[in-house]
Amino acid sequence: MGDSYLPSPELLKSVLEPLLDDFQYWFERSLILLENERISFMSEDEQSNLLNQVKQAQSELNTVKMLFSATGHQVGIDMAIFIPWHQLVRQCWQVSMQLRQSKEI
Repeated sequence: MGDSYLPSPELLKSVLEPLLDDFQYWFERSLILLENERISFMSEDEQSNLLNQVKQAQSELNTVKMLFSATGHQVGIDMAIFIPWHQLVRQCWQVSMQLRQSKEI
C-alpha cells in the first residue's frame, strides 16, 4: 500500500505540467520581446540584464521539466523554485505593459 500523503504521478502531472508550460510560454514571449525591441525606458544594461535573467530562468525551467519527465512525474517541485520565476514573469509583464502604453501615446 502506498503512502497516502504522497500525491499520485497523475495528480502531479495534471497540476505541475500546465504550470511549467505556462512559465515556458511567458519566458519565450519575454525573450522575443527583449531580443527584438529596444525598450526606451530601460537602459541597455537593464534590458540586457533582464534578458539574461529570462535566459537563466528558461535554462532552469528546462532542467526541471527534464527531471520531472525523467522521474515519470513521481516527484514534486519545491514551490520555492517558482517564486523567483513568478517574480520574473511579473517584471516582464510590467515591462510589456509599459512598452505598450508608451506606444499608444
